[in-house]
Amino acid sequence: MCEMAVSKSNKKKHQSYISVPSQIINSISQSSLESLLHSPKRKQSHGSKLRVLLKNPWFFMFLFFVFGFLWMLNMWSHFDPAIPFGQNPCSVSQEKASLATGLSSSELNVDGRRGEKAGFWAQPDGMGYKPCLDFSPGYRTESGDIVKDRSKYLLVVVSGGMNQQRNQIVDAVVIARILGAALVVPILQVNVIWGDESEFSDIFDLDHFKNVLANDVRIVSSLPSTHLMTRPVEEKRTPLHVSPEWIRSRYLRRIRRDGVLLLRGLDSRLSKDLPSDLQKLRCKVAFHALRFAPHIQELGDKLTERMRSKGPYLALHLRMEKDVWVRTGCLPGLTPDYDEMINNERKTRPKLLTSRSNMTYHERKLAGLCPLNTLEVARLLKALGAPKSARIYWAGGIPLGGKETLLPLTREFPHFYNKEDLALPGELEPFAKKASIMAAIDYIVSERSDVFMASHGGNMGHAIQGYRAYAGHKKTIIPNKRQMLTYFMNSSLPDSEFNNIILDLHRDSLGQPELRTSKAGRDVTKYPIPECMCNNTNVDASV
Repeated sequence: MCEMAVSKSNKKKHQSYISVPSQIINSISQSSLESLLHSPKRKQSHGSKLRVLLKNPWFFMFLFFVFGFLWMLNMWSHFDPAIPFGQNPCSVSQEKASLATGLSSSELNVDGRRGEKAGFWAQPDGMGYKPCLDFSPGYRTESGDIVKDRSKYLLVVVSGGMNQQRNQIVDAVVIARILGAALVVPILQVNVIWGDESEFSDIFDLDHFKNVLANDVRIVSSLPSTHLMTRPVEEKRTPLHVSPEWIRSRYLRRIRRDGVLLLRGLDSRLSKDLPSDLQKLRCKVAFHALRFAPHIQELGDKLTERMRSKGPYLALHLRMEKDVWVRTGCLPGLTPDYDEMINNERKTRPKLLTSRSNMTYHERKLAGLCPLNTLEVARLLKALGAPKSARIYWAGGIPLGGKETLLPLTREFPHFYNKEDLALPGELEPFAKKASIMAAIDYIVSERSDVFMASHGGNMGHAIQGYRAYAGHKKTIIPNKRQMLTYFMNSSLPDSEFNNIILDLHRDSLGQPELRTSKAGRDVTKYPIPECMCNNTNVDASV
């Protein structure tokens, strides 16, 4: 944790100039250069030419300026004016040494791109899969009438954290398409845990959202005057995983009659198994339309560049906040006092428990339902070949127990940062009480990493896994918790044998293409093949 973050210097090429006195130029042109360029009547030996140069004082001055100029170029190549000084004072000497050595040759491959060398940073084979969102002729024909309709409007209120809200916005667009209604810009419910009052346009690029979906669903900022006095029909009891047919039979007549339909609590309400065109629409919303607002994107880009300034990096989404332990029914295992705190919280608020209540903590752990702790994360990364010099960006809130909880990780991987470590003074201040915007910054830096891993699933981990697949199957480690934890508990295993077992368990869990057809009921935005991506063997899936 004690290494200072570095940002890239300006990428523009600078031209440097050196001023040389005119006397030097004149002297060289009139003596040394003249003797070299013009042959005298009597042939001079090489030794006599050298003596002429050595006797000329201006020659030595010229050499002095040349060597001085080369020294300045060397110093300038190691100067980075964008380094956020002062964020981690204890790491200054360590960072200076790193700046002096620069990137090791092992961190660059032959074509100069970072993060694609053999070993831990190697990327999976994408098998030629690329995005393909070619909608059917029938879908395109229906689009004309849907975007022209001015009689039906869908209002939605989305809840939860930023990534949970993203999922519900994707579903809201698809439901509006199913009903042939215009979608009013989704209302973000104030989060009861973080108190974030951000609106849609505070987090997402609203104009971009409207433009990308202009041919699929009409997006409006507010209800038109003709519908302002309409009392919207509110539906609070939408069951889980409903089909398009259910939505039409339940809502279509009512929205035609009243003009406005209000839906709340859309989380997991829409089926994951939809017709091909609606699956493509889900991908279009998630991967193309939902872009972060420019001010968020700009800061996320800056932090990404600072992480990447000296080579590839791993993004690690740690899920070890107090509410995560309470909701999963798991114990942090820090001290007996912390375990008792979590147990008491769960007893007083039993509705928070999202895991199976009939299982003990030990059973949940072995079933892979608990977050990995920092010691387990460190052992897993080491077994998978992560070098001690790996730069790690950790996303997520402060873990239960504070930063001391991170010590098992930081001892093994000291180059360990979060957004507070990387940001310059004042850069994060405008978003101090905006948990959704902070989560968006984590999302950007994590999605652009060379390797990504989440310690425990969740909405953000799933969203980034899908986005990285759609972007070309960038390396994403999916911890095989159910099978690997028994080996973590076996202290008699030699390190070499343990590492070989863990490597073998994860050979097919590194972000390789995985068809959703083998994951029935899974979200297409997590597994975009075959509906939203195709190669030369499944090109027909796009029509």
